[in-house]
Amino acid sequence: MVSWASTARAETAPLPRRRPQARPGTRSSGSPKAVARPRAFGGVIWIVLAGVLLAGVVAVNVAVLQLNVQLNELGRERIELRDGNARLRSQLSSASASARIESQARTRLGLVPADPATTGYLDLTPPAK
Repeated sequence: MVSWASTARAETAPLPRRRPQARPGTRSSGSPKAVARPRAFGGVIWIVLAGVLLAGVVAVNVAVLQLNVQLNELGRERIELRDGNARLRSQLSSASASARIESQARTRLGLVPADPATTGYLDLTPPAK
């Protein structure tokens, strides 16, 4: 006696799979196309893109570093020029002060330079009353 459950199992057994038929006008290579190749190609693109971006960051950092070095050199040169200008102003001031005083003494007071060979003394005591 055959039970209904055993016949049901026999009827539901998996059917063998059929190979898909090629469409007319297309060639079949016989091997399925690899799916991993596009993914690998995409991964290579991302790696190259990341490398290019990192190279760009390094290039920008190098450019900033070079500009900082130039800025330091120009700052040092500016300080040296300011020191030189201050030194020259001091020399000009001291050189023009004696000439200015001498010219004012001649014009305003009528003084003439003394002959170094003759020495004169001036008595500054007040006269007696």
